[in-house]
Amino acid sequence: SLELTRAAGGGRKGSLLDTIDRTVTGAGARMLASDLSAPLTDRTAIDARLDLVAHWADDGIGREELRATLRAIPDVARALARLSAGRGSPRDLGSLRDGLARAWELRERLDRADVPRLLTDLLPALAGHGALIDKLTRALVAEPPVDASNGGYIAAGYDAALDDLRDAGGMGRREIAALEIAFRDRTGIATLKIRHNGVLGYHVEVPARAADPLMANDSGFTHRQTLAGVVRFNAPELHEVAMRVTQASSHALAAEAAHFEELTALALASARTISATADALARLDVASANAQAAVECDWCRPHLVDHPCFDVAGGRHPVVEAAVARSGARFVANDCALDQSDRLWLVTGPNMGGKSTFLRQNALIAVMAQAGCFVPAKRATLGLVDRLFSRVGASDNLARGRSTFMVEMVETAAILAQATERSFVILDEVGRGTSTYDGLAIAWAVVEAVHEVNRCRCLFATHYHELTRLAEKLSALSLHHVRAREYKGDLVLLHELASGPADRSYGIAVARLAGMSPAVLARAKSVLAKLEAGRAATGGLAAGLDDLPLFSALVEEAKGDPLREALDAIHPDALSPREALEALYRLKGVEER
Repeated sequence: SLELTRAAGGGRKGSLLDTIDRTVTGAGARMLASDLSAPLTDRTAIDARLDLVAHWADDGIGREELRATLRAIPDVARALARLSAGRGSPRDLGSLRDGLARAWELRERLDRADVPRLLTDLLPALAGHGALIDKLTRALVAEPPVDASNGGYIAAGYDAALDDLRDAGGMGRREIAALEIAFRDRTGIATLKIRHNGVLGYHVEVPARAADPLMANDSGFTHRQTLAGVVRFNAPELHEVAMRVTQASSHALAAEAAHFEELTALALASARTISATADALARLDVASANAQAAVECDWCRPHLVDHPCFDVAGGRHPVVEAAVARSGARFVANDCALDQSDRLWLVTGPNMGGKSTFLRQNALIAVMAQAGCFVPAKRATLGLVDRLFSRVGASDNLARGRSTFMVEMVETAAILAQATERSFVILDEVGRGTSTYDGLAIAWAVVEAVHEVNRCRCLFATHYHELTRLAEKLSALSLHHVRAREYKGDLVLLHELASGPADRSYGIAVARLAGMSPAVLARAKSVLAKLEAGRAATGGLAAGLDDLPLFSALVEEAKGDPLREALDAIHPDALSPREALEALYRLKGVEER
């Protein structure tokens, strides 16, 4: 539900990974996804990653040079994986050669005294492999092909016997070219050509209109094939030369294949150290990419502490902020301060007001911080989280016979069973999928359990305003709400978090924003008035509904509607176009009043 590496609709677009990824290599992108999927819980290891990010964030020139170098390095990990699986090609060996050589050069540039400890630990992995690099450099051409079947990837001078075979094949091809000229002179056919294919091998090809002289028994040519426009022949002289060329070529291909197997085995013998080099390159890419994102988006370095707390000033949701920025608007940042004495926040307010965004952004800040990233905030002091739980969104699993409410209860039960004092939990609208009384009772009990039993840091969003009464007896629970105002009948959502409970849910105002019809909204207002009057008088939620008129009574209520009265006074058939336009403007004025 936090959409760390995949969005809710499927695919990477719109996920946290898609928003913050600034990596320039495939291996770096894969490592960043792994970091977000498995954040660390070791403070020393997290700080080491953050130190490296801070180093590249402060050194803009060095960061750009590093990213330019990494962008030019082949994907060593993928090349090694294909070779290990038996699906490698000469180009994969070339990728290993180039990647390892450039990694060594990068180590020489980064080997300085004033570097973070993690970088010092990574540098040795970038060096080594000298014998393998030298072997691959001497053995392979500069740009090895993907397809090994045609050969041509072993460099000249590496194997003298192979060079001799290639020379023999080249000499034979020159003889074939000379034969072509001789055959043209002998037959007088200027369009005669010697060609090659996989079925006939080398053969003589002439246009069909010129083939009759070669059909004669004493021509010295043997007919092989007739096509629509050409006729193909063989000749004893051509056959003899072709045999030498074919044998030399096949032996050369076999020799190259043997060298390919030898070089592959040599690379796989160093697979472990090559993987370490690939991981070091990927870690450098992730650190410099996180630094790039931090500089671009104005993120801060989180300060990690051992005691349970969550103090974020000016926190933002990175994905929503990026989407809002594309539309030219500004994301409204909010603070969050949880500690042992104030560890459970009950957040109320209208739909679309930003409650779910607030919950998710703080969960994402915890994930990003412990993955080794800077976080979207002005300041962040975070106690390490051992487990992060998120019960947000509505979904069902019909294939397993689970309704939306059942899925919600299963997930909530798992949270209550597993969350510890060092956990971080976000709960959004627990209990909404059943009757009002049942839902309120479940939400009430869950809040008490989180406060008294789990004692974890928790953000709990709800529309059950009755839950705010728990603040009177739960010492570590505090009330907060997202601000909203009604202005001239319209709801203005401020997306700001404030202390205290919300004055109301503004549900009807949100329904108006969604385009609900005026008749339905008017009916909803009348039902709400009865409900609130009954609850005030008797304390019962549904009190006062027995004497509520049916929906059809809206027709009676609408008789005093000035807009309808103005419409009834209009006789369309008697109006000129200008009078009709003026009547329309009058009606609009009545509606605005």
